[in-house]
Amino acid sequence: MDSLENLIARAESLINKLETLLPAANTPIDWSAIAWRWVAKFGKGELQAITHPHAIQLDSILFADRQKTEVVRNTRQFIQGLPANNVLLTGARGTGKSTLVKALLTAFSGQGLRMIEVERHDLVHLAEIVSLIRHRPEKFIIFCDDLTFEANDEGYKALKVVLDGSISNTSDNVLVYATSNRKNLMPEMFADNLPARSADGEIRPGDTIEEKTALSERFGLWLSFYAFDQDEYLAIAASWLSSFDIPFDEDARVAALDFSLTRGARSGRVAYQFARDYAGKQKLAP
Repeated sequence: MDSLENLIARAESLINKLETLLPAANTPIDWSAIAWRWVAKFGKGELQAITHPHAIQLDSILFADRQKTEVVRNTRQFIQGLPANNVLLTGARGTGKSTLVKALLTAFSGQGLRMIEVERHDLVHLAEIVSLIRHRPEKFIIFCDDLTFEANDEGYKALKVVLDGSISNTSDNVLVYATSNRKNLMPEMFADNLPARSADGEIRPGDTIEEKTALSERFGLWLSFYAFDQDEYLAIAASWLSSFDIPFDEDARVAALDFSLTRGARSGRVAYQFARDYAGKQKLAP
């Protein structure tokens, strides 16, 4: 009898341990939110509502007027049910690529725009994400920030299917907006540019190389961002300082230039970081 009770106790202990290892059941999706993040664990994922999305105004994005005009136009077409393109924003760091995408949610969430942030390593779940939202009345932007791929990345194939469609049509209420610091989203090796040769038994390795570097072309709207010069950087710094009610006088100008030197860059991100640092110091109680 004791041995039977001992066996039952051990079995219960084993079951409890197994339960801690099993993935928890997905919680119901909060469709009242305007933004979500795809969170994957143990090979399963779910849409996790972002309760406090970063509220950015389109007017806060300076010296990217052409890019902003094009992205806003494309997004307005999308939310009005008109044909629109997937968007790729490439270029220098800190020039407003991600900020522009986030500002779209602030501008158009009242008209039914929604956003889902997906990390590069979770792109393998794209088909599942699209199936969850295919029949929703809202318009969804799947946002992939700082997008690059390794040579054999499975996320590449999943993204390609969403951009191009497979045997089933792409969903009319889903677009992909991605940012990248690289023009080519797949790595291009030095060996790729050598004369024709046999590579792992492949007769025409150039076809594979072309496939690797052509993912960017599958985005219908492709816009480039460029590094700011000194005057542009200072204008952005002044704009951010004004949002903290700090005047951009000569002292602030000198401080902004010194700050950019310590960071080794002049970008919108650096200007914003300077404004927070300088405004905080000016308002710090003695």
